[in-house]
Amino acid sequence: MTPAGRKERVDAVRNRETVLAAAARLLDAADDPGEVSMGDIAAAAGVGKGTLFRGFGDRIGLLQALADQRGDRLRTQLAAGESSSDPVERATATLDAILRFKLENRSLMLALENAGSGSPYRSSTYDRWHGHLAEIVAEVHGPDNADYLAHALLAVVRSDLIEHLSDQPPARIRDGIAYLVRVLLSGDAPRRGTP
Repeated sequence: MTPAGRKERVDAVRNRETVLAAAARLLDAADDPGEVSMGDIAAAAGVGKGTLFRGFGDRIGLLQALADQRGDRLRTQLAAGESSSDPVERATATLDAILRFKLENRSLMLALENAGSGSPYRSSTYDRWHGHLAEIVAEVHGPDNADYLAHALLAVVRSDLIEHLSDQPPARIRDGIAYLVRVLLSGDAPRRGTP
C-alpha cells in the first residue's frame, strides 16, 4: 500500500468522524429534524455533499451510522438488563433502555424513524431489539405470537409516540410501559390454541 493510499484512509476516517459530529450538532439543535438536510450537514462538516454520499450512501445511512455510534451506551444498558431470569424484568429493562436512548437522542431518532423506507422496521437495530423481545415473549407465551407481540411492544417506544406524549413526565411513560409489559407477560394470557 502506498503512503498516499494510507493518507486517503486516514482522511476518510477523519471525514466520517467530522460528518457524524456535525450531523449530531445539527440534529440535537433542531426542533424539526426533517429540516436538517445533507447539504446542511456537509456545510457544517466543511466537506462536499459527495463525501457524505460516498461515506454513508444516503441520509438514512448517515442517520443509522450516527445512531450506531451513539448506541454503545444503549447496548451496555441492554446487556445489564439480561442479568434477571424474570421475563417481565428483562422486557421492562429493555424497553426502558430504548426509551431513555430515544429521549436522549430525540431528533436523531425522530429523523431516523421518519426517513421513509429505511425506517424504522428495516434497520439492523430494530431487528436486534425485535429479536430480543420476541425471545422473551416466547418464553412466556410460546413462539406462535412472539413475533407480533415483540413488534407491539416496540411500538410503545416509537419516537413519534414519545414525541406525542412529550407533555408527560418520562416517569409516567415508564410506568405505563412497565404496566403493559406486566399485563402481557404475566403468564395469565391464553396460551397457544386457547381462546
